[in-house]
Parts: sequence; structure tokens; C-alpha cells
Amino acid sequence: MALSDIRQPSDLANLTYEQLAELSSEIRDFIVESVAKNSGHLGSNLGAVELTLALHRVFESPRDAILWDTGHQAYVHKIVTGRRGGFSTLRQAGGISGYPSREESVHDFIENSHASTVLSYAYGLAVARDVSETSSHRHIVAVIGDGSLTGGMAYEALNNLGHSKRRVIIVLNDNGRSYAPTISNLTSPISVSTAPNALDTTDGMTRPQDRLTKKLSRALTDIRLNPVYVRRQRKLEKFLYELPIVGQQAERGLEAFKAGIREYLQPTAFFEALGVRYIGPIDGHDQEELEHALKSATLRVEEGPLVIHVITQKGRGYPPAEDDDEKNLHDAPIFDPVTGPPKSLPTGYTQVFADSIIKIAEQDARVIAITAAMPGPTGLLPFQSRFPDRFIDVGIAEQHAVTAAAGMAMGGLRPVIALYSTFLNRAWDQVVYDVALHRLPVIFCLDRAGITGDDGPSHNGIFDMAILSKVPGMRLFAPSSAQDLAKMLEDSVALADSGPVAIRYPKGLARIVSEQEVGSGLQARKLRTSGVPNVCVLAIGKMVDAAEKAVDILKERGIEITLWDVRCCVPADLQMISDASKHCVVVTIEDGIRDGGIGMMLADAVNNIEGSVHPRIEILGLPTKFTPQAKPAAILKQFGLDADSLVETITKLATVTSE
Repeated sequence: MALSDIRQPSDLANLTYEQLAELSSEIRDFIVESVAKNSGHLGSNLGAVELTLALHRVFESPRDAILWDTGHQAYVHKIVTGRRGGFSTLRQAGGISGYPSREESVHDFIENSHASTVLSYAYGLAVARDVSETSSHRHIVAVIGDGSLTGGMAYEALNNLGHSKRRVIIVLNDNGRSYAPTISNLTSPISVSTAPNALDTTDGMTRPQDRLTKKLSRALTDIRLNPVYVRRQRKLEKFLYELPIVGQQAERGLEAFKAGIREYLQPTAFFEALGVRYIGPIDGHDQEELEHALKSATLRVEEGPLVIHVITQKGRGYPPAEDDDEKNLHDAPIFDPVTGPPKSLPTGYTQVFADSIIKIAEQDARVIAITAAMPGPTGLLPFQSRFPDRFIDVGIAEQHAVTAAAGMAMGGLRPVIALYSTFLNRAWDQVVYDVALHRLPVIFCLDRAGITGDDGPSHNGIFDMAILSKVPGMRLFAPSSAQDLAKMLEDSVALADSGPVAIRYPKGLARIVSEQEVGSGLQARKLRTSGVPNVCVLAIGKMVDAAEKAVDILKERGIEITLWDVRCCVPADLQMISDASKHCVVVTIEDGIRDGGIGMMLADAVNNIEGSVHPRIEILGLPTKFTPQAKPAAILKQFGLDADSLVETITKLATVTSE
């Protein structure tokens, strides 16, 4: 069966299992080649091939809603639903997204790139189906995995689903990983290389009692997938319940007996305590077994929500991904598919953070590092190796990370939380009321701040400055160089004595400066001095590089500029504000949202300072909108935040002012 013959899910219906195996291999090759050309998420998609094919053979999308959490495991879904041709533009401007997209296809219901939300979506869709005459959905299938079940929101939804008995089929794609190994006791200890016939042990052998337990567990799974058993079980329960005098006690005794068997053989019967039926584990690379389990689930869904526990191997079928101990090539840059990507290493600002936090921790035993399922991307793997007892990965649980850090700070530690900027949005309440309200010494280090580009609107870190600047007592830094980031992190340990500190820095290479060009504390740095107080530029973080280039160009044109590196966004340096207030034109530039951003705060400060000439102020920043995927440089240019655009803006302002 050729992949080119698959244009819609119905094309899978008549394939034999042998043809499906050939198709799975071809899909894996196609995904590797596509990601090698364009970059993207690799390991999670290689592990979800058979599962995706089974879902689309058993269910009828879009009549049946198939929801993906997280969306980066949906490449196969996109291929099967007619978008194979679009993979030449994967994650490119105007191309297909690396996540499900409602704008791309009727088969995509949610753009879900922030984890642990799909069960809440599923609950909501189930409510709409059950109470609305306009809903056309039959089955609602929520695929959760890649560590998503470590997030608290998923447990909230599970509890609600179980309590309400809404008819939702949950597929737990358990590959033992999020980005790094999953931090959870719910992941299966069963290896996909041996499942479902054996259990791995530390010495590579299988104990007789483990083989027996596994066989019993598998037998129980087979029984529970059998609709005849289900019908007879219901009849037996009804019979016992209707027995005179002892009916209720007899029924409860049967339930207690079954619960004991499940608890011994299948520890993940945790789900059933919440009212969610559990089936598994299922070999996620056995096409026939997968389809049997999914079909059986459709026959039992009237009982309420049901979990099918599927064991898959992240990176399956591509040796470089299978052999990547850190992340199974969760994501990959452009690479040679023959040799695979080079080993992923922190670069730029991330590398500076990685080096600096180790140096600080060596000098201060109070420093402890926390991340939410991303020790590699945030640069904390070296710290983990150096200080294993002072490193904590909480899984995909940013809210828990922040409040746990608050508790650590109360206990005398100096917690440093390393997150992507976009993921801090999930913990807003905790930042404000659990950390800031108590004036606790927690340090937030926000990687991938500003425009990140290729991953689309959900991953651009553009809200951090606007929201953190409104947190009472928060000190907010934006370094413009590698050396400045190191200094800010060092200073933050002492500054945190009086409350939280946040440092936000971008993805990519870091600007390098000399020791004499590094600021300190809460002070800004004047980078250029104008002989005539005409135009003053207040540049923030990454924008300092563009501003310096623009100033050099303008100087050649005879336009003198005063340039400040803001460094500390909150509180702003009063010396910088005073100097800016003496100029005829002030331009602020930031790679965060303009509305409510740092530029607006600086403009207010300049106008309100005593002796201000009330200059004309131009605030440059990003619009409050979701920006489609493209290269970061292209996006910044689009919104006038590159050097050439800044030259044009300042030239116009200087000309108007001189007239």
C-alpha cells in the first residue's frame, strides 16, 4: 500500500494488517524526511503511527471527534486526513502548522500545543453532544500522552468526567516521556519491546512471579474487552442487588473482590477510583490489538468514561531517535536523515544560564533548580548532574512548580524556576498570590521570551513583560547580552531577599560584550550619548542589538541618538527616565506586546517626571494578536522591530520634530 494512495481516513478501511505494517513503515520514513528538511517534532510522532491508524480505522472523523493532547503528536493524523502534500511547508510561513489547526481541516478540533487540556475539551464537547440538538458528534475520543497526564488540569477533568459519567473514550498514549522521562507513577513499567508478553527487570531476566502476574493482567484485560463478559457482569450485579435482605451487601462484596484483583494486577486502577473505567495495558504497536481494544471501547462507552492504556515507544523505527536517551528526538532541527541530528546542546542565552546557575549554586547552598518537564531545553541537565539533590522536575505542572517553589522559599531556600516564557502564563495565579503576595525569594528564569516563530502563536513568549510588570513587588530583567544575563542571575539571588525576581531572555544566539559593558543591580546602561538632546531610544533585551545597528546607521546620516539599554524593566531606572525626559523624541522598543507593555510604563514615567519637556513618545512593540508561524526575523521586521524599520521610524520622527 503506497502512502500516496491515502488521501482521507476512509482509504484505510480495506487495508490488511500486512498492508498497514508496510504503510506504517512508509509513514515513519516520510516523517523523518519532512522533519529533516523543515525541523519539527519527531519522536512523539514516530511512536504514534499505529495508534493513529487504528483510531482512524475504528472511528469516523470528523463525525467522531478525535482530540490530541499534546498536538505535537498529530503529524500522522494530518497525513491521514489529506495534508501529506503540505509537509513540504511544515512550520514555515504560510505552511501547515506543527500542531492541529482548526483553520487547516475539519478533522482538527483544537489547536492544542499546551499540554494537559484535552480532557477538559472532551468533557465540554460531551456536554454539548448530550444536551444540544445541534451537536453531530457520536464518539468523543481524547488522546492524551507524552507526559500530559502529569498536569493538574488533566486530573481535574478526570474527576469531573468520572463523576458525571460523560461518554468519553480516553486513549492514554504512554511512552514514558514528556520531553524528558515522565515524572509520574502512572506510567507503565512495561517495555514495549517485551509487552504484552513479559515484564522487564533490572537484571534483564523475568521472574516467574512477574510472568504469572503479567499473564493474569493480560487475561483480565482480555476478559474486560469481551462484550459478552460485560453483559453477564451487569446481569450478575443486578441479580445480587435484587437478592432479598443481603442484596446490597452481596453486590458490594463482588465489587470489593474485583477491585482487589485489579489493584494487585493493574495498579493504574487509580482511574476507576475516579469513576473512569480502565482497560490495558495494550501494545501500542500491535495494530490488531489496538483496533480490538478501541472497538470494544465503543461497545462499553454507554457505561461512562473509559481509559485505554496504550504503551508506545517514542522515536520508534528511527535508530537515532530510539538511541537518544535525553528526549528520543522529541524535537529536531534541520538535519541529515541518514545520520540523524547532532546531539542537542544548549546554546546562546540558554547555555549562559546553564553555566551561571551552576556557579551560583556552588557558592550558595540555598539555590535549588526547578523545571516543568524540560530540563534539557532550559539548560538544567548540567545542574542536575552536578547537584542531583538540588534539582527538581515536577512534570508538566507549572502551577505546582511555582507554589512548590514558594514553599521552598518559605523554608529558607532560593528556588530558581526555569520555564519557557509561554508556559509561565499557566501559573499566573500562583505567581501573584502564592509568591508575590508573600514577598518570597523566588527567581523566575524565562527562556524563549519574545518571538520564537516556527512553533506558531502558542509558543511566542510575548505576554511575560506585560503581565509580570503588574505583579506587586516583582523585579523584571531583560538582558541584552550573554554577560548581562550571568550578572542578572547573580544579582537576583541577593535581590530576592525582598521578593520575587524574573529574568526573561530570547531563544538563539546571545550578544557578546566586554566586562566594561555589563550593567549591575537595578540600573540601566547608557550605550550612546547624543551631543544634542533630540532623540532618545530606550531598548529592551533583544531589541538592544537592533537599536545599536540603527543608531550607527543614523549617526552616518547626521542624526544623533541617545541609546539606553533598559536592563531592569521594573522598577525602571530613574536616572534613565530623567535623561529621556529631556529629549524631544523618545522611542521605546520591546519584543513583547505593546498594549500594557514596558514601553507604556516608561512613557508614563517620562511624562510624569518633574522637569520633563513632555517629548513625543513612540512606543514600538508587538500587536495584541496571535501571530502565525514564520521565522522570528521575518515577524520582527513585519512589525517594525528590526534595525532598518527602526531607522525609518526615527528618521520620520526626527524630521517632523525639526520642522
